[in-house]
Amino acid sequence: MKAIQVLEPGNIQIIDRAIPQIENDDEVLVKVRYAGICGSDMHIYHGTSPVATYPRVIGHEFVGEIVETGKSVRNLKAGDKVVIEPIYYCGECYPCRMGRPNVCEKLEVLGVHRDGGFQEYVTVKAANAHKFAEHLRWDEAVLIEPFTIACQATWRGDVRKGDYVFIQGAGPIGLAILQYAKYRGGICIVSDVVESKLAEAKNLGADYTVNVLKQDIASEIKRITGGMGANVTIDAACTPKTFETAVNVTSPAGRVVVMGFDVAPSQIPQFMITKGELTICGSRLQTNKFPEVIDLFNQRKLNPTALVSHKMHFTQIKEAIRIAEDKKQQVSKILLEF
Repeated sequence: MKAIQVLEPGNIQIIDRAIPQIENDDEVLVKVRYAGICGSDMHIYHGTSPVATYPRVIGHEFVGEIVETGKSVRNLKAGDKVVIEPIYYCGECYPCRMGRPNVCEKLEVLGVHRDGGFQEYVTVKAANAHKFAEHLRWDEAVLIEPFTIACQATWRGDVRKGDYVFIQGAGPIGLAILQYAKYRGGICIVSDVVESKLAEAKNLGADYTVNVLKQDIASEIKRITGGMGANVTIDAACTPKTFETAVNVTSPAGRVVVMGFDVAPSQIPQFMITKGELTICGSRLQTNKFPEVIDLFNQRKLNPTALVSHKMHFTQIKEAIRIAEDKKQQVSKILLEF
């Protein structure tokens, strides 16, 4: 079979390898149908991921069809359509005991620490394979995993009906967060530097948009919220500067959700946090969010395909990377068909 492997930063190749075999009774063999290229895949390719190891078959957003099941698997059968939950955890450390396995002390993520879904076949634990409705297309269902990230971020931010929610960044994750925040009843403000992305945010229900190259964010947030500030700010742009902005524009008693992996420090006075008694929290991956998101997908209460700008065959991976890095193109989520 074929697999997409990053041998080392900057070197990505399509390699031949044997179809994996089920080695444990609780595993399933999956034929991959679609996969999504995520920003973290690009970080691994560029060598800027602080957690990835090499060589690595990348990809953690993928769906496929069950081909074979281990002897102890009862809830899945050949032919089932599944989306893969890409995290493995120990179940014993403090985060796991607290119900937060997404930050397990021994966390391993498919496509990061273990080989992921950019290959024609993959074996995973049956517990990591979640069925979805037959009526969902592969190119819809492959967006389930990114929407679990959005679900997690809005949960961490405790988004409530009537909250002003400021989302920094209108990329695929930012637009997924927008949809989830609207689902929770938030009044949503989205910022970006690209007008076409802001237009898409408007189409997906953003109540307000801010172009940070043309407008002052702090002034706009104050104007929109009547001087209060955003009740929840979710930083999906993930730079040291956007983190600083998030703290500065969030209302007293508000929540700031940080999603970035940038190791550069931000300049944030303690007073800003203490004065408003802000809650600042990270949001990484997801915690038991697949059932909730799959249910919403099955009911078509979200619009996942609005995030997709390109669909390509997996053998075009180098062209897909070129497109993803082309600042002149309007690129959102790129899907790979297997």
